[in-house]
Amino acid sequence: MRQVRAKKSLGQHFLTDLSIAERIAATVDVDTSLPVLEVGPGMGVLTQFLLERGRDLTVVELDRDSVAYLKQRYPVELADGRLIEGDFLQMDLHAVYGDRPFAITGNYPYNISSQIFFKLLDNKDSVPLCTGMVQREVAQRIAAPPGNRTRGILSVLLQAWYDIEYLFTVDEHVFSPPPKVKSGVIRLRRNSVTELGCDERLFKTVVKTSFGQRRKTLRNSLRSLLPPGEASTALLARPIFDLRPERLSVTDFIDLTNLIVER
Repeated sequence: MRQVRAKKSLGQHFLTDLSIAERIAATVDVDTSLPVLEVGPGMGVLTQFLLERGRDLTVVELDRDSVAYLKQRYPVELADGRLIEGDFLQMDLHAVYGDRPFAITGNYPYNISSQIFFKLLDNKDSVPLCTGMVQREVAQRIAAPPGNRTRGILSVLLQAWYDIEYLFTVDEHVFSPPPKVKSGVIRLRRNSVTELGCDERLFKTVVKTSFGQRRKTLRNSLRSLLPPGEASTALLARPIFDLRPERLSVTDFIDLTNLIVER
């Protein structure tokens, strides 16, 4: 079969090391009951190991050349709607799985990795398990604890709903073409939280506004969310507003959201 040429416009870097692919496939073994959706399978290097593990697998691929390749390589295994040609970010995941929970995994295209995790948040009640490979910096940021300088918006929003593990680092030379950065493999498992205990829409706004001016203290970045007046001035005098956003835990942001609601 003719090999697929990686397209820079799609952020494609094809994994060539089979041992790494097998390790990534194993990251979903923590729950073998879940069907698996693989995002961006390319030429199927990860797909083959997911199939070998007997997983109920569906793949979604945007690149037409990769779709044609996969149809030739897995004519039986990916028949009957198990190979979806389309954009994962535009997919209605409920249309694929209905009310069934499922896992997501993949060697994610670098140019949409953050968007993939925002889509995960939109479907958090259907996806108890998500694993995969992204740029190392993105993986480290997602897993970063309070106080870590790399902590950001995705860190807080994802950690509110998932327990996150940074599993291992992958070097550049095991890809074709090699990326300019190292990659990291992570695993997210849905925690027991069903409600945050605050206005969730405002919670997102507080987190995004805080990190939108991450070099400023919360007093400066969040002032715009409060009405003018003595009550707001008194609130902003509290010690928590002396901090920068990377210092705060998920619980801190929840408390902060509730303080703002009171004002």
